[in-house]
Amino acid sequence: MAKYLMGIDNGGTVCKAALFTLDGKEVAVASQKVQNINQTEMDMNQTWASTCGAIKGVIDKAGIAAAEIACIAAAGHGNGIYLVDADGNPVRNAIYSSDSRARSYIEQWAADGVDRKIRPKTTQCIWPAQPNALLRWLEDNEPETIEKTKWVFMCKDFLRFKLTGEAYAELTDMSGTSLMNVVTGEYDEEVMAAWGLAHMQDKLPPLCKSADVAGKVTAEAAAATGLAEGTPVAGGMFDIDACGLSSAITDQSQLCMILGTWGNNQYVTPNPVIEDVFMTSCYAIPGLYLILEGSATSASNLEWFIAQFLGAEANAAEADGKSVYDVVNDLVASSDPAASNVIYLPFLYGSNVNPDAKGTLIGLTDAHTQGDVLRAVYEGVVFGHMTHMERLLTFREMPERIRLSGGAARSEVWVQIVADVFQCPVEIPDGTELGALGAAICAGVACGEYDSYQGAIDAMVRFARVQEPNADLADLYKAKYARYKKVIEALDGVWADLA
Repeated sequence: MAKYLMGIDNGGTVCKAALFTLDGKEVAVASQKVQNINQTEMDMNQTWASTCGAIKGVIDKAGIAAAEIACIAAAGHGNGIYLVDADGNPVRNAIYSSDSRARSYIEQWAADGVDRKIRPKTTQCIWPAQPNALLRWLEDNEPETIEKTKWVFMCKDFLRFKLTGEAYAELTDMSGTSLMNVVTGEYDEEVMAAWGLAHMQDKLPPLCKSADVAGKVTAEAAAATGLAEGTPVAGGMFDIDACGLSSAITDQSQLCMILGTWGNNQYVTPNPVIEDVFMTSCYAIPGLYLILEGSATSASNLEWFIAQFLGAEANAAEADGKSVYDVVNDLVASSDPAASNVIYLPFLYGSNVNPDAKGTLIGLTDAHTQGDVLRAVYEGVVFGHMTHMERLLTFREMPERIRLSGGAARSEVWVQIVADVFQCPVEIPDGTELGALGAAICAGVACGEYDSYQGAIDAMVRFARVQEPNADLADLYKAKYARYKKVIEALDGVWADLA
């Protein structure tokens, strides 16, 4: 009987399910929108319904028997919060990882020195959408929510709970929440007490690892999804780990960059970095830590720009059976990087400089074209990644190649800008659903199809292409990046007036 592995990837806006053969061939993909109630909350029941729809869809597309699926694993966005009661029902809407309602708690902990004191255990910056801050906000503003809560889940842990009925918190996800001791890989009373949450520690589910079998598909979940009852479900992982696995990141010589909703830049090492980095978390491969610099300053800036200013182009492209992204790429390619001197700061959804910084276009004249402005957006996003890379390079050498994933990896012109800015070859993994592929790799290890992550990666991961840098543009982009930083510095005293 043929065997398949299923990977589920829920990024908070779309839930995708994909089936892979044991050698990594993508058999079928199905997706369903996750309905956001507003920009920062989601109906958990609807999120589960979308997941069920994606799973049903991919089984139907593949035309296989559900019993042929050897194992399932899910990846999901980190942070935010998903709460259920003792009966397993949602207590309230999920809060997404872009929420900022708890910012005052972060500011107070920073002012009181709590953050710095506990940092040797948590190994990461704190920010408003982490569950430590959200739990405090809920306790102060919705005490009835906390009273009803039995389990605190991350996104994919909630989905796995719905599949299996078993409550676990998987290590890679939980190690990015500031709720545990990342160095020891365990819950820690001192960490919870630092945030004023010691009385909530029993609401944190038992920890499991990515490749642990964390339950089996229940009869109820089988009826809802079309899966076979009893199919093993692995612990799964934080989506940044999934992209790391599908990019074959297995040792500290490599570096993975994700140009997606968030701009993530990451590598792995056996030694945790404690200070001066955005996040150190436990990697899916035991014994390694994932070192990450990232912020919400990446490709989602283009989505906003298209929605607000390129509606006519999008409609025309659809009528011609084309993608608006092809139109955008052509416009950017038509723009001369040496002549296009518009600067874009990619701070629509967050900032990696000043917390009050806003998205900005500067340097416009009537001579500039759509292509010039769109090139500025592409370049600004890459410069945002360079800001993070400079921080990572205080801990490591520049890699020989950057392995790039995320929606922007489909754009040759955008990938070329990455190669030219970093003056480094950029390698693109093969496949369209790399988060789901990373989850499927984990599933294959969990069910014993592979004896190690390395074995699974060797069998399932391939690379589609490499884009080489243009050395003639090195000085040009060095000067452009310097101007980008100069603009940020010049506006530093303005942001608070715009808050």
